[in-house]
Amino acid sequence: MSNDVRDRLPDKVSYLSSMDIFRDLEHAEVELLGMRAPMQRVPVGTVLFSPEQAPEVLFLLKEGRVRLYHLSSEGKALTTAVLEAGTIFGEMAMLGQRLHQSYAEALSPCLLCLMSREDVKALLLSDPRIAARIAEILGQRLISAEQRLSDFAFKNLPQRLASLLLQLARPPKARIFGGAGTPEVPYTHEAIAEMAGTYRETATKIFNEFQTAGLIELKRGRVLIHDQDGLRALSEAVVG
Repeated sequence: MSNDVRDRLPDKVSYLSSMDIFRDLEHAEVELLGMRAPMQRVPVGTVLFSPEQAPEVLFLLKEGRVRLYHLSSEGKALTTAVLEAGTIFGEMAMLGQRLHQSYAEALSPCLLCLMSREDVKALLLSDPRIAARIAEILGQRLISAEQRLSDFAFKNLPQRLASLLLQLARPPKARIFGGAGTPEVPYTHEAIAEMAGTYRETATKIFNEFQTAGLIELKRGRVLIHDQDGLRALSEAVVG
């Protein structure tokens, strides 16, 4: 990872205060967290942890997107979660988050706050309100990861791609002259294919079929979602 960015305590305090898990803390308590959590900026593609290198650090994602994934026995990356700014992640036994064979990779340039094992224990887990919220976040993520792995085992590729598009879609932006925009997935075919554990050419062929059916629209470096209900029905269809 890159060198620490210059710490800006007011910025960190403002960011930490906006996170749901810290909403009950007093300003002085959040300020203490900010002083103990250095910031790091990392480029796209940075592997934050892996089975070979899994530091016991809690990451607070301030900017960017991170994916968690496993490698199959064939060496394919099976994405189990795509994390947005404002959440936490990391591999810590004390959090019940021992992610065997898991990787975390920056999908975009990221700005992270890092907390050591000692600080997590002293500053977070000692507060039952924060500990309960951390447990809830990690519990929901475990359920989601198990669902993703189940998808890989029991769904065909078009179903997996439909499900993945729905999970990656960003809410539509409001238009200048009113009206709702279109949800979009801000990734290339190659990136989405890798998350689905397939080849770009195979994913592109299926995306072209989705586009012909009116489900999506392919743009350079992104995918527009035109029929979320149609994608959802496809992803949940029973395979004969």
